[in-house]
Amino acid sequence: MSASSARVRPPATLWAEGEEQLWTELAAGSAAARERLFALHLPLARRLANRRFRAQAGGDIEFADLYQLACAGLLEAIDRFDPARGIPFRGFAGRRIGGSMIDGVSQMSEMREQISFRVRARRERVASLLPAKRTPSGRGEAVSALADLAVGLAVGFMLEGTGLFAPDSEADSRPTAYDQLHLKRTAERLREVVATLPERERSILHHHYEEGLTFDGIGTLLGISKGRVSQLHAAALALLRKRLKGPGEFRLER
Repeated sequence: MSASSARVRPPATLWAEGEEQLWTELAAGSAAARERLFALHLPLARRLANRRFRAQAGGDIEFADLYQLACAGLLEAIDRFDPARGIPFRGFAGRRIGGSMIDGVSQMSEMREQISFRVRARRERVASLLPAKRTPSGRGEAVSALADLAVGLAVGFMLEGTGLFAPDSEADSRPTAYDQLHLKRTAERLREVVATLPERERSILHHHYEEGLTFDGIGTLLGISKGRVSQLHAAALALLRKRLKGPGEFRLER
């Protein structure tokens, strides 16, 4: 009997519904299965990050930064886990996630010298929306470029602040600044348009605005470069702008 065949098959109770099939697909090289496993166990990473955030004495590490470290640990756990060994994934992942946060925090000499997640995210968004041609040829082109940037950032802000990726069956309990009727309708329309985007662009918006991953983290999850994530992010927002153009839709006038 070979060593591989002698391994203990993990009992079905170790897995959530459909999870065992995802591990089988991942072993066959499925990137989609990896992404779905990440989403399935993301609440564990969030919970452990929150626990460490609440337990810290000085309070100098932001939750968002701990969350990024926890997500990195979860991805590492998914890539290194062997289901055939018969051990629960959550226990294995918990140790990896905890280690990732410990190692990450130890590398931060002083939090004030670090760039927080929020600042990094905003810089990434701005960089992705800036035109490749950095020097406008005239005033009109400069105004147009500024308008494009402003609209792109505004759409991103709406994606981040209105819970557009929450399932329809779940009520969005987060506070929103768009209490006026017109803006509420715009947010509803934006949800509809997001659903029409290509799968990869929609996935990037989901991971960045809903799950709070940086472009680096998304690149690691999807197996593409940070630069490619930036390009797809800009393309997704451009598509949103194009499809939202119409009578009464979101636009910037100058």
